[in-house]
Amino acid sequence: MSKKYNQYLGKAGHLVVMSEFLIRGWNVAIPEVDVGDYIFVVEDKNGVFRRVQVKTSSATIRKKGFSAQFQISLKQLQTLTPVLVHYVFIARLENSWTSPLIISQDILFGYYENQQMGTLHNEYLNLYFTWENNQINCSKLDFTKHLEDYSDFPIIYH
Repeated sequence: MSKKYNQYLGKAGHLVVMSEFLIRGWNVAIPEVDVGDYIFVVEDKNGVFRRVQVKTSSATIRKKGFSAQFQISLKQLQTLTPVLVHYVFIARLENSWTSPLIISQDILFGYYENQQMGTLHNEYLNLYFTWENNQINCSKLDFTKHLEDYSDFPIIYH
């Protein structure tokens, strides 16, 4: 795939995730200055603020299911701040989007630190997810419980 296609794919994934937060009643914004590819997600009524990092990939069909590879900044993952990042992993499979994996930074960092998740390449952590038999795995770890895990983003009724 070309670099240009990847830019379009990445922006499309960003917009899909943003629309899901909007339909759930959260306000969303893209920062004017890009210092980490975040989406800001806010509950307007009480000011609850979340940072979201969307990671988009093209899925590859396998004999039993499909897979997708993502890359995240190790420095970003290791930098825990009072407002944690929520990582959203979404893949394009043929003509549709996969359901998102939603994982808070502290949980993802725990998988990396304690369970050797992913592989390091330069200053990035490569994550290879497989979807097979209603289960999602990465580095032999089960990530199925993170599928559509909007627990930190409950529906807001206006």
